[in-house]
Order: sequence, then structure tokens, then C-alpha cells
Amino acid sequence: MNTLSYKTVSIRKEDVQKEWFLVDAENQTVGRLATRVANILRGKTKPSFTPHVDCGDNVIIINAEKIVFSGKKMTDKIYQRYTGYPGGQRETTPAKVLATHPERVLEHAIRGMLPKNRLGDALYRNLYIYAGPEHPHQGQTPKLININDVR
Repeated sequence: MNTLSYKTVSIRKEDVQKEWFLVDAENQTVGRLATRVANILRGKTKPSFTPHVDCGDNVIIINAEKIVFSGKKMTDKIYQRYTGYPGGQRETTPAKVLATHPERVLEHAIRGMLPKNRLGDALYRNLYIYAGPEHPHQGQTPKLININDVR
């Protein structure tokens, strides 16, 4: 066996072929949808995946207001944040967040699955989430994909 013919190929930022995908979040479970979208954003579904390069695709998510949680997470799950002031710990549930800003639930879930560094920030900028069925990215001609087929 000639070992020189089996070299690991790392692609450069200039060589990345980015695509646009459209995902319908209606009746999708939040965690399952978030993991699959994070894999697409990261580029792990491509054979040319390189860990230190933004080689993922752009993802547009529509109907974010129609996502579902499994079990009783809609009322029992708690999002905590801290304002920075004494006594400033705030708590809210996904039901309250969906009522006011439905896209934030998916943003929070997907953001937590991306790297916590500059690469993760760059990957997060490739994500577009909209509460309703309309989006302003018709010029990019996104491909509608069934997220259940993505692994």
C-alpha cells in the first residue's frame, strides 16, 4: 500500500463552495432541528469538512413560531440570564419567549451547538431565522430541504 496517496486534504476559505438552504421548522422538535442545522452550518455534512475553516452553508429557517418541544419543556424549561446588577437574575420559559420573539428559541439552541470562538461567531452569521413563512432571500435561490433527511 502506497501511503503517500492517502493525504488529508484541508480546504482553504477561498475554495469553499457555499450553498443556500431553506428549512421549514413547522412541527419540528427544537433540539433535533437545531443539531441538524448546526451540522449544516459547520459543514459536517460535506466530504471536504475542515474543522478550522468556515466551510458550511447558509441556512434560512422559516415558520420558527410553529416549532414544538417534546414532553413538558414548553412550560418546565427555564432560560436564565443575569443583568449584571444585584438581584438581577431573570428567568423565562420557552412559551413566553415564543409569544414575544419566536425566533430567539431556535437562535439560542443553535448558537449553543456551535464553537465558542471566532469561528462560531462567523458560522452564526450564516443563519437566518424568520417567524413566518416569508423571507427576503429569494435572490439567493435557496434549496428547500427536508431536515429529517440530513444527518
